[in-house]
Amino acid sequence: MKKRSVAVALLGLLVLGFVGAQAITSQAGSTQLTPAAPAGSMPPTSTLTAAFSADRYSFVLPDFGNVGYYVDKTGTGRPLLLLTSINAAASAYEMRPIFQAYRGSRPVYVLEWPGFGSSDRPDVRYTPELMTSALKAMVNIIGTDVDVVALSLSSEFAARGALSEPRIRSLALISPTGMGSAQGTTQEAAATEKAQNLYNGLAYPLWSGALYALIASPPSIRYFLSGSFEGAPDQGLVDYSYVSTRQPGAKYAPLYFISGLLFNADAYNALYSKLTQPVLVLYDKDRFVNFDRLPEFVAAHPNAQAVRITPTKGLPQFEQMQQVKAALDAFWAKN
Repeated sequence: MKKRSVAVALLGLLVLGFVGAQAITSQAGSTQLTPAAPAGSMPPTSTLTAAFSADRYSFVLPDFGNVGYYVDKTGTGRPLLLLTSINAAASAYEMRPIFQAYRGSRPVYVLEWPGFGSSDRPDVRYTPELMTSALKAMVNIIGTDVDVVALSLSSEFAARGALSEPRIRSLALISPTGMGSAQGTTQEAAATEKAQNLYNGLAYPLWSGALYALIASPPSIRYFLSGSFEGAPDQGLVDYSYVSTRQPGAKYAPLYFISGLLFNADAYNALYSKLTQPVLVLYDKDRFVNFDRLPEFVAAHPNAQAVRITPTKGLPQFEQMQQVKAALDAFWAKN
């Protein structure tokens, strides 16, 4: 690889390594298993400290390995399935405010994507199809209709899953990617053949470990996470992000994300425009995505609505949870 290409790859990691990085807050809690795991599940295989106090399990995803999730089944009614974002330190911590707000009132699950959190992190090819298969497997574990809340890039996986899984009855998308023009090298690469070339450069064994170490350093973590908050990022977020990025195999999935290979080239037309389920979009300002096509989406879908949560920068559940809960409650009451 030419020196210029190496420099571009390094710059891409430094600038984009936490593109879409979302929040992780508060202190980690202990985890206890209920007496019997849900059908198809087993105790967690990861040694990563629990993101919060809740029952934690995993299931085997064929041709991948173990996928982790959290659950509180003390509530009643239609289960709520929360989907974290995709970034260098993605984990269930990102959805902790929503999990805490609804636990006890309805069953609540948080899926941790393959390659992140308490899920296995093998050196395999990570694709939107792999992520969607994990989502659909999680719905099978739950075994009934669900309401889904997805964060950032996971909105694309949620939409993809909803097109073929009728048990996904509604979608609430927080700061979704794909609702506007591509923004940043990562998303722009997804629309071209450059994504694979970028991945090949970033994953080159000679320097991939060192480059990942740069974006996973404490100063880098704090810098990129600060772009998703109006105020300073929570210290618990910074601490847990650091621990998560130090797990064995932590670099593999993020490199696919950074290169653009986990983005859909045209999520709006390929995914969002085809949805028939009720859809709620929560948004405001976001350093990493824009919502240029959101008015078009709402106008074209009678069962879709958008609510602006201000002032936030991509992580409204951390800074304006009262507004988020009010919007979610109104949406579910209507649908």
